[in-house]
Amino acid sequence: MNNAMTLNNPLALNNGVRMPALGYGVFQSAPEETAVAVEAALAAGYRHIDTAAGYGNEREVGEGIRRSGVDRDDVFIETKVWVSDYGYDQTLHAFEKSAAKLGVSQIDLLILHQPMPQHFERTLEAYRALEQLLADGRVRSIGVSNFMPHHLAALRERTTVVPAVNQVELHPYFTQPAVQRANTQLGIVTQAWSPIGGITFYPGWGENRESVLEDPTIGRIAEAHGKTPAQVMLRWHLQRGRSVIPKSTNAERIAQNIDVFDFALTDDQLKNIDALDRGVRGGPDPDDVDPSTWNLEIPEL
Repeated sequence: MNNAMTLNNPLALNNGVRMPALGYGVFQSAPEETAVAVEAALAAGYRHIDTAAGYGNEREVGEGIRRSGVDRDDVFIETKVWVSDYGYDQTLHAFEKSAAKLGVSQIDLLILHQPMPQHFERTLEAYRALEQLLADGRVRSIGVSNFMPHHLAALRERTTVVPAVNQVELHPYFTQPAVQRANTQLGIVTQAWSPIGGITFYPGWGENRESVLEDPTIGRIAEAHGKTPAQVMLRWHLQRGRSVIPKSTNAERIAQNIDVFDFALTDDQLKNIDALDRGVRGGPDPDDVDPSTWNLEIPEL
């Protein structure tokens, strides 16, 4: 295994697959910027790339990986099935679409993008398709995204495989303790999207949100360690046992975001960051997401 992946604090998922805890995310990265950014991330040492069918840049992620010269086996690829492709057969086909765009025969982690509670039967069928893909060896691990404790409970009642990962909005101003507890109880890794807060915005949600990057507590801790506020927050996540997928298209910030393995926060610093939680969601409520409100069709190519 590549040394960069070994150094990148790999997490053991509940099926034994090892996933680099710190990955590179491409949400809202324009397709024309994505390949270059992915190539820069891999050059900086990242070995985990997170994308999604709904981001419209899977093809460019694959291109960036191939251009990087890093061996495919050394890159952990994670992507997501969008709600318009839920249903058993539809989700099997969603895998084919994503794999073709990425240019791979196997995906390391395939997850459902939203719980879609208004059409939960379709969500269950989609997850059963993920279970089949796992059994067939076409994916190495499966999971979910934006599932709250009640969604996880409903899923577990009627499916077999425990999700390996639950990717949720999580940063110092929104820590979702109930979700983290539910994940821990089930042996699910909590993965944070928008891990540094205030950078990634969903259109229509949280535009007036305060950036955690400007929080004075974070700033003081950053100054004490000679690090940036973003690096402090990423280190906070990692020391709390979470996976993180920060996003940037700036090569300098991409490199900074992975430079977090040479310092450690104290217990008091960790607790001070924990205490910043405001309980205010910046993205959409997972209970409100369905095809009628998020009319996004995933193209074949």
